[in-house]
Amino acid sequence: MKTDALIDMLAANAGPAPRAAVARRLGPVVVLGVVASAIGAVLSYGLIPAWMWSDASLWIKLGYALALAASGVALVNRLARPGAVATSAWRVALAVLVLMVALGVATLMQAPPERRMTDWMGHSWASCPWHVLLLSLPALGLAMWALRGLAPTRARAAGAAAGLLAGALGAAGYSLACTELAPAFVATWYTLGIAGAMALGALLGPRLLRW
Repeated sequence: MKTDALIDMLAANAGPAPRAAVARRLGPVVVLGVVASAIGAVLSYGLIPAWMWSDASLWIKLGYALALAASGVALVNRLARPGAVATSAWRVALAVLVLMVALGVATLMQAPPERRMTDWMGHSWASCPWHVLLLSLPALGLAMWALRGLAPTRARAAGAAAGLLAGALGAAGYSLACTELAPAFVATWYTLGIAGAMALGALLGPRLLRW
């Protein structure tokens, strides 16, 4: 049988391809991932004091996490398709990171010299990345499930994108429990936790997303 004839036979009565297939699988992942990380953070570490909700630094921290999560959604959306190129989405994620690092450096330089190390290290630098990584695991599992039902051909890159999305959702959830507010702290230790989720996703991608 010729290739064209085989394709015609397989496509017969197949109907149109489902619309917005990626969005339908990815939407619940984002919702469930952020809910799981938020509940996990509050139950495990407690909710931040009420006064922090009026501090702009908290909203900067949440905005950073959610902006990276949006970048992760764009990346997964692209890489869930065969042969997709996601260069622009990676650049957006990098731009978000650069802006946060620049803000962290600027605020650190404006602080009195005796406070700079405290602002950067906080009181939880050693545990913060691990908390972010741990809280990202439910979203990472859900993102991998979503990708397995789609058609990624660049498994490692797709896994890293899933890790970025999951790590950012984990960071957003942890923001509700973490009392560290310094932008330099967030730019360093939150980012390290998100990077850990990306590395885990890149490691698992070729194993879990293979066709």
